[in-house]
Amino acid sequence: MMLEKIKTPKDVKKIPLNKLPKLAIEMRTALLNRVSKIGGHVGPNFGSVEAIIALHYVFNCPTDKIIFDVSHQSYPHKLLTGRAFGFLNERDFDKISGYTNPHESKYDMFAVGHTSTSISLAIGVAKARDLKKQKYNVIAFIGDGSLSGGEALEGLNAINELKSKFIVVLNDNNMCMAEDHGGLYNSLEVLRNTNGKSSNNIFKSMGYEYLFVKDGNSINELISVFKKANKSQKPIVVHICTTKGKGLFYAEKDKEPWHYKMPFNPKTGELTNQIVETYSSIVKKYILNKAKKDKQFLAITSATPGSAGLDKKARKQLGKQFIDVGIAEQTAAAVAGGAATNGAKPLWTINSTFIQRAYDQISQDICLNNSPVAIACMFNGVYSLRDMTHLGFFDIPLLCNIPNLVYIAPSTREEFLSALDYAVNQKEHPVVVRAPGGPIISSRKKCIKDFSKINQYEIVEKGSKVAIIGVGSMYRLGKQVIDLYKNKFKDKLTLINPYFLTGYDIKTLDSLKKNHKLIVTIEDGVLDGGFGEKIARYFGGTNIKVLNYGLKKEFLDRFNLEKVLKANHLKPELIIQDIRKYILE
Repeated sequence: MMLEKIKTPKDVKKIPLNKLPKLAIEMRTALLNRVSKIGGHVGPNFGSVEAIIALHYVFNCPTDKIIFDVSHQSYPHKLLTGRAFGFLNERDFDKISGYTNPHESKYDMFAVGHTSTSISLAIGVAKARDLKKQKYNVIAFIGDGSLSGGEALEGLNAINELKSKFIVVLNDNNMCMAEDHGGLYNSLEVLRNTNGKSSNNIFKSMGYEYLFVKDGNSINELISVFKKANKSQKPIVVHICTTKGKGLFYAEKDKEPWHYKMPFNPKTGELTNQIVETYSSIVKKYILNKAKKDKQFLAITSATPGSAGLDKKARKQLGKQFIDVGIAEQTAAAVAGGAATNGAKPLWTINSTFIQRAYDQISQDICLNNSPVAIACMFNGVYSLRDMTHLGFFDIPLLCNIPNLVYIAPSTREEFLSALDYAVNQKEHPVVVRAPGGPIISSRKKCIKDFSKINQYEIVEKGSKVAIIGVGSMYRLGKQVIDLYKNKFKDKLTLINPYFLTGYDIKTLDSLKKNHKLIVTIEDGVLDGGFGEKIARYFGGTNIKVLNYGLKKEFLDRFNLEKVLKANHLKPELIIQDIRKYILE
């Protein structure tokens, strides 16, 4: 097996050209071994195998720098840079990140997991190279879907300021996570259809040299073109056309669901564990029903329709009541703000990790104008995504401190749907609804909470001495604390579901001063700037003590959930130990 013998890219150069297609087959076998067992980005990596082989055959890494966009296409790169063990041996899977990571290898320059950054990062690398009068290649490897991101377009515009050697490899598979959206892709389609010869060439019009490869899965063609690019002393775009999911018949046939996949049967493509219901499927059902009943309703996504469960069939059903702006969260926020201000009822669905990319537009284009936009914030907290590039527990401090914004944290399926419907129909505020993390919890009864009564908490159980305020998905942990404490010490504590993260229920909080000496807040997010700190500040001038439970401010990577929960005392028995220590003082 050739792959097992490759320890550095230099070993790739030793392989005869006619043997490289066999290497590609071995690499896809290794990719399948990993992603079928633990999940991962399937389509982008399978489609870029030949391009990565050719890059390492022509260029000299790590002297030459390859900077990947998003890292969705970096698995083949890892296979050729001494990390094949992380794909071949199941016991070593967790040693390899799903994204580029400089702590993992000298062949990775950046930890990257968000899109459209590669060109701008590479410009900085090239500028530093030029200042130091060094000579090596800087290569930005970016997919066509990522070009719709504002930073990618800004980077393309800025490259000419270098006036020196710079290579952009555009891996065009005519797909984003779903289909591409926007006028830019008309230009790419024309280039594909004319073998790169059309005068309608956005890259040439911006001053780049341009090379086109029709078969971007042909190693020989790629090597030939990369050698030409290597000779250029000016910024150049190498436009290669590849097949997403190449070599995996079910991924080639149905590309969209195979962008990323949970563990599956490698022979059939069937999921190993079928999940009946998720918060994405709940949002999908809500959106489709709402669109039928209300023609002013508008569903918005920013290249991640899967967050709302909106597959091709659902998008077709929605018709004009759906818009995907591409990888452009800032534009999605502004579009939602514009639509709401002009009388529509927009619901923008976005993952927690991506919402930070639109902070300014949420603040300025939505909240400053107090536009009644509804946002569903998905995949939140410690129970969600666990790669350091996609963590979902920074959203509470991020959003809670923007004026006019109302942030609601439901704790059950029923509360989530009720809050979502309120957010869409109301006309007073921008409202974000935070999908609970972890397994779906159902109360099995209709939610009667009136969310229009902003900042009104619910006292679920009345007790004394200690009040537990459990936020969103951490409400159930608060309930566990209450029940365990009662069984152990026969004392009944107070349990509160606050719902609202962005304000105080002064009446409820003041009522606790009468017969409580300790307030405990539990939240599924970082403590710094979070909900608990607000409560602690409110009681700061009183004799009541406040304990805040949440997550330490840090970038965790591929973390063990149980270890993190214990380290942050997010366990009923640990919280009770702390409570006893404080109330017995």
